[in-house]
Amino acid sequence: MTAYAAVVLAGGAARRMGGRDKPAVPVHGRSMRDRVLAAVADAVPRVLVGPGGSLPADVLVTREEPAGGGPVAATAAGLALLHPGTTVVALLAADLPLLTRPAVGVLLDALAAESGPGASDGICLLDDRGRRQPLCGVWRVPPLRAALDRTAARRAGALAGALAGASMRELLSELTVRELAWSAAGPPPWFDCDTDSDVRRAEEWTR
Repeated sequence: MTAYAAVVLAGGAARRMGGRDKPAVPVHGRSMRDRVLAAVADAVPRVLVGPGGSLPADVLVTREEPAGGGPVAATAAGLALLHPGTTVVALLAADLPLLTRPAVGVLLDALAAESGPGASDGICLLDDRGRRQPLCGVWRVPPLRAALDRTAARRAGALAGALAGASMRELLSELTVRELAWSAAGPPPWFDCDTDSDVRRAEEWTR
């Protein structure tokens, strides 16, 4: 099995859910944040970028700079806590209550199966409309770090502050990304909860 780290992004504003702490919203009695962390229980380390709370002792907590600076700034903050030799990271949103360890394993195995000059820099799932879900994927750390550096340089500033407001599309534009459609039975692991209606739908899937 591929050794990997996990960075879980939990700092979004959740405007469509009244601005509350969306990752803390329970789905079938367990917060979405805890469900995502459980799906990467074998990652070393596990990093949560966003508000902490009651978490397993091994989970490292940090914040993007500035707080609320968006997913690219949060990605940089999370990668800053990884061990220098880390080569693979699962980059995940904290609002994926249907994510499972087997689903993460599929992504890791797909990335590990590629090698050589044409290998992908990362693999992420597609949703049921064929849209890329970059915060439900696994990535090679060196090219991801390099992409962060290039994005910061284009924005002409220090790494942390320059990345505030940057989009994932901009970050990944220079990377080789493989998109994987999920075809296994059961709830879709890419399903993210942006509204109360989404939470109710996830509840139905987890019954």
